[in-house]
Amino acid sequence: MTMVRRLRGRVELLAQWLSGSAALLCAFCCTALPAQAADITVVDDRGVRSVWPAPPQRIVSLLPSLTETVCELGQCGRLVGTDRYSNHPASVKALPKTGGLDDANLEQIMALRPDVVLLALSARVTDRLEALGIRVVALEPRTHEDVRRVAGKLAQLLGQPAAGERLWARVEGEIHQAALAVPAGWRGQRVYYEVDSAPYAAGTSSFIGHTLARLGLKNIVPEALGPFPKLNPEFVVRGDPQVIMVSARNAAALPARPGWARIQAVQHGRICTFSAEQGDVLSRPGPRMGEAARIMAGCLQRLSPPAGGTS
Repeated sequence: MTMVRRLRGRVELLAQWLSGSAALLCAFCCTALPAQAADITVVDDRGVRSVWPAPPQRIVSLLPSLTETVCELGQCGRLVGTDRYSNHPASVKALPKTGGLDDANLEQIMALRPDVVLLALSARVTDRLEALGIRVVALEPRTHEDVRRVAGKLAQLLGQPAAGERLWARVEGEIHQAALAVPAGWRGQRVYYEVDSAPYAAGTSSFIGHTLARLGLKNIVPEALGPFPKLNPEFVVRGDPQVIMVSARNAAALPARPGWARIQAVQHGRICTFSAEQGDVLSRPGPRMGEAARIMAGCLQRLSPPAGGTS
């Protein structure tokens, strides 16, 4: 009988030991093993939904604003190629260049073995890339809100969902500070912003137009004409802008355009001219929009506003 009790006691001790060991093993596994990462889902500007088990590590970007956004999110190292116009930050200049919006080099892109190609809605190579099994995300920022949205989608794709909103908060703060630096006399004054000598203008609905409005200027190109309309030069004469913003390359020829000598901005020399490097900053709807606002504000600070400007 004594032997039976001893055996039973040993069995109970063994059961208690096994139970405790199992609890310790469970606790170790629960803390030591990482949780299974959730899939990444991105809906691009075509409305195409893509699901990723992990963030892409090899990226080709075919739009400068997307290249800059990836880098601003701290992921320049994932870029393995860009379009020929991507030149910021300086590190991307050394990457393979795969063409432009209309002439992307398909063979070169394939040779780079990208996990994803980032490109604009209007890129001609999209269908051919997808037919070859290369994943594509089409994103095209056109307004301030678009820039915020695209930053969020790229941050999500890169596995850093909170970083997009942080990026936008910085850009928004920089634009606000630039607006505060504009002399009060410029508020409400008419502006014409030329993006090309055709002439093409930045309309009210464009991202440049949004920045001009934030700086307190009144765009002579109404929203109804679209973001970047081609204008009849007479339209600008009738709009009689009090300040013109234009590339330095095209500024000298403004007075020679028919009727433009009558424009107030031309008569009084209130013309903001931008270098090619500044033009890159100003023309890209991305993380350098705050810098673009500072460039515009800096020019307005150097020019005397028209008499009778509103505050």
